Amino acid sequence: MSAFFANLLFTYQSLIYGLGINAILGLSMYVVLAIGQLSLGQAAFMGVGAYASSLLSVKLGLSFPVVLVAAAGVPAMLALLVSVPTLRLSGVYLAIATIGLGEVLRLFYVNWDYAGGALGLSGIPDRGGFFTIFGTLALLLAAAFAVGRSRIGRAMEAIREDEQAAGVMGIDVPRYKLAALVISAAIAGIAGAYNAHVTAFIAPGDYAFDNAVTILSYALLGGIGSPLGPVFGAFLLTALPELLRPLHDYRLVLNGLIIVSVVIFMPRGLFSWHMRRIGAAK
Repeated sequence: MSAFFANLLFTYQSLIYGLGINAILGLSMYVVLAIGQLSLGQAAFMGVGAYASSLLSVKLGLSFPVVLVAAAGVPAMLALLVSVPTLRLSGVYLAIATIGLGEVLRLFYVNWDYAGGALGLSGIPDRGGFFTIFGTLALLLAAAFAVGRSRIGRAMEAIREDEQAAGVMGIDVPRYKLAALVISAAIAGIAGAYNAHVTAFIAPGDYAFDNAVTILSYALLGGIGSPLGPVFGAFLLTALPELLRPLHDYRLVLNGLIIVSVVIFMPRGLFSWHMRRIGAAK
């Protein structure tokens, strides 16, 4: 059995690692959506984590646990700074502000010669294997479920449903929104570190706007009724192109049709639909 698993991991290593990394990104998006914030800065924070961890590994030769802490801490500090002017924003205004942040960072990477500039940074050591990535995913899922069942989770739900009413009830809305953005940035930074050390190469274009939209799609497709929703959406969107590969050029059309159909007929996400079926069965 272990030989079969090792062979499977070797054959589909990039896909399997991608499933775990993208699921972590889906959870980072879930944190902000669960409190009613529409942030499109996940790709930007992922890039900060990727560059921070890669530079510490390549230039200073630090151990992976150390660079992983930096990959979470640097994006979290950046999110804390960004939250000062953007904390009062919500909805599309926050989305626009975080899109602007991503573009500013992308241009910074392009002109940052120390990190390879527009050509990117290569030679990143191969660290963070299957058990590390999926172990991190399991820990984050467990934490998300624990918080969701706690007083903090109920406060986040109240803010998402009606921010003004939550404030009247005594909930410190700005503090919760700040915490959600910072935690979300830290999780995205961890995913960026794993991605950089698996691919051994990073470039400014890896963290552009289209990647931010893809991360948002994980949560929207899977649904935000449960932390498992964005994970399910990330698994599906990551694996679907590979599953449809035998269809050659038609796979792009079918891939798009499947996603559009889910958005139209299951607006709450695929996993929310599955949870309703389980509830009905009980």
